[in-house]
Amino acid sequence: MPKRFVVPASDFSDLPHFRGDIELAEALTVAARQLHDTQTPDSTMQVAVRLAVRLLPGAEHAGISVMERDGHRRCVAWTDEVVRTAEESGDGPPQASYRDQLWQAPVVRLTDGETEDGGRPLADVGLRSALALRLRAEKRRLTVLTAYAAKPRAFDADATRIGRLYTAHVSLALDSATVREQLTEAMRTRDLIGQATGILMERRDIDAAEAFDSLVRTSQRENVKLRDIARRIVDTKRAT
Repeated sequence: MPKRFVVPASDFSDLPHFRGDIELAEALTVAARQLHDTQTPDSTMQVAVRLAVRLLPGAEHAGISVMERDGHRRCVAWTDEVVRTAEESGDGPPQASYRDQLWQAPVVRLTDGETEDGGRPLADVGLRSALALRLRAEKRRLTVLTAYAAKPRAFDADATRIGRLYTAHVSLALDSATVREQLTEAMRTRDLIGQATGILMERRDIDAAEAFDSLVRTSQRENVKLRDIARRIVDTKRAT
């Protein structure tokens, strides 16, 4: 399960205000640079919600949530506590949400939570407008970035356009961070298995192939991941 974050919605000093396409391009370039400077998917999402408040016209708060097909939803990054409450309000299948439309459309705009279907949970926590944009779409799961505002009709066509451009950058940065994290984990796993193999070679006076085969057989017999078997061997060795 992804980690959760509570981060302040502070401004980025080098992010320019913009009035036209040139200024917008500059702002998105700066945002992309800051997103790609992150090291993990968690930190990418943390930066993404902070930047969303700065970039999207009308945005006062922002959050990222993961939506499941069965209606359950979990918030993984947010700028304020009210966002966490809004993201997780109405969690589960019994209560419909405006977010349900995201299964068919890449962006959903809620103009007034007090009058539109599925928006009541937002209005109950003092939020009237929302702009929800898909970051990742899988068969049974969506990752969604949502901007919020306390006033109705806060997000217009320009905000939607900028939001879609921005989430394209966030998605790319999130994919890159995910790959980096996976490669790092793969390297750590390789080193761990190498250590365990060496321990077995020394302990049983066998060669590397036999030691590795022993790890694989133990993994299959106990139905435990290979890296966990290797970690157990290494930890046992260190404890002796």
